[in-house]
Amino acid sequence: MSFIKKNIGGIAVALVIAAVATILGGLKIGNVSFEVVGAPVFAILMGMIISLISPKLAKSDNLKDGIKFTSKKILQWAVVILGFSLNLGTIAKVGSQSLPVIICTISISLITAFIMQKALKMNSNVATLIGVGSSICGGSAVAATAPVIEADDEQIAQSISVIFLFNVLAALIFPTLGHALGMGSEGFAVFAGTAVNDTSSVTAAASTAEGIYNCNAILSTAVTVKLTRTLAIIPITIALSLIKMHQAKKEGGAKNNFSIKKIFPWFILFFVGASLITTLAGAFLQGQAAEFYTGTFVHYMKWLAKFFIAMAMAAIGLNTNIKDLIKKGGKPILLGFTCWVMITLVSILVQMLTGIYYTNL
Repeated sequence: MSFIKKNIGGIAVALVIAAVATILGGLKIGNVSFEVVGAPVFAILMGMIISLISPKLAKSDNLKDGIKFTSKKILQWAVVILGFSLNLGTIAKVGSQSLPVIICTISISLITAFIMQKALKMNSNVATLIGVGSSICGGSAVAATAPVIEADDEQIAQSISVIFLFNVLAALIFPTLGHALGMGSEGFAVFAGTAVNDTSSVTAAASTAEGIYNCNAILSTAVTVKLTRTLAIIPITIALSLIKMHQAKKEGGAKNNFSIKKIFPWFILFFVGASLITTLAGAFLQGQAAEFYTGTFVHYMKWLAKFFIAMAMAAIGLNTNIKDLIKKGGKPILLGFTCWVMITLVSILVQMLTGIYYTNL
């Protein structure tokens, strides 16, 4: 009862904001779809606007604990639930061809983020989140990485804002750009799956491209490539946790306060477990049971993961000073732009070298 009394107010506020954001993220007005923006971005923007209007709201005794719980724990739960959307068998069959492109684009983004962080002398957490978010899967990757590197709410908000900016630009520009550059339909599907970071924007770009290319298979291929990229959350977060452990051991060695249990991202193991359950279900379930699991259950798990991310983003927005965010936005935007350009160029180059670029589905 004490937990409920302590946290219910802040959780409720984040839930209401996430609900409104989910409605906004699903709106379609004429030919304009707000899915390219997505509920998490709407949620963090709404949270920041509320914080601007009422700066003391998130720090009030009735709300602060619940908002903190939502921005930390529910963010981790979202990543775990996301694992149910990953069938490792399907990804291995369809996504393996795009693996060289995925590895190269992730590598160049992380290297670029590291170099730019040193050159611009900017916060390492922000640089890491932008590099990981740009290269893997946007908000989901940020959600997985932030607890590992102990990023604060303002750093998460900065990263999400930058990733969102180039996410939208990619979704709007890439379909026409790919066709103009002579990409085949499969080439564009791999391009969209590797160079656009958020699932909703990959979906938007691929759906638009299907009309341009007059091909109905681009969306499913692009999303599979995107889900293959999502698996990179596992090695990246574990690598970052090992780096964090090494640093903590050096700093806390003399005090004997180093603890693997406190630092290791245990929620990533649950993420892996969830994906294994879905993989086994896909392999062994048959008939109506298989249809229910792979259709209904996985569909609602995807929705719940996205809703939890929206709740966490709402809580992060409530704890973020939008004025400070704008003042400090120059360097993160430059870093995000550089990562975006490098990912785009490397995706195209590796596709040309592997022969995917001109192929059709």
